[in-house]
Amino acid sequence: MKILLVEDDQMIGEVVLDTLRAEQWAVDWVKDGEMAETALATGDYDLVLLDLGLPRKDGLAVLRDLRARQVRVPVLVATARDAVADRVAGLDAGADDYIVKPYDIDELLARIRALVRRASGRAEPSYSWGDVRITPATREVTVKGEPVSLSAREWAVLEPLIARPGRVLSRPQLEEKLYSWRDEVSSNAVEVYVHGIRKKLGSGLIQNVRGLGYLVPKEEA
Repeated sequence: MKILLVEDDQMIGEVVLDTLRAEQWAVDWVKDGEMAETALATGDYDLVLLDLGLPRKDGLAVLRDLRARQVRVPVLVATARDAVADRVAGLDAGADDYIVKPYDIDELLARIRALVRRASGRAEPSYSWGDVRITPATREVTVKGEPVSLSAREWAVLEPLIARPGRVLSRPQLEEKLYSWRDEVSSNAVEVYVHGIRKKLGSGLIQNVRGLGYLVPKEEA
């Protein structure tokens, strides 16, 4: 999963960045509204964690412009503006949820997982395909009830595919889930991680779509 963190407070931003990366999520961090718009125009994100009180361009304006372009990425507003009117304004501008600073880290992570789950069209906290079952909140993976250990990068490739069976993701799209701006991208990384997943979870789980990318089929063959 890849997240855009939009936060101008250096101390808060560093804590949240470290927390999200500890979850093995790829994170890009920008500190003002104009940089946020540039990132959103050029990157593919699973969620935006958006502060409202930003320099150069206010967070609400960023949010309104994002929705005006019909970009559907989930947006979690994180703000110290705790008046009801400010929360209503954020939701009416297109936010999917909000969290008030100072916030509890566990609550933040739970809200992120819930929004991403909702965006994939799922309400249940676990995903299943055949004998494979994964639980994002705990990163547990089982095959026929037996636990299987995946590396952080293998998890990052598997989760977006199994969350939406039948949807093809290209190699560049999967690389977006693996790497933030600071990371060096290996040319064959996706192929390596797909190979590792197949060895651990079965060769039929992830299928190649020639010239397009990879998918988890809607029904087991």
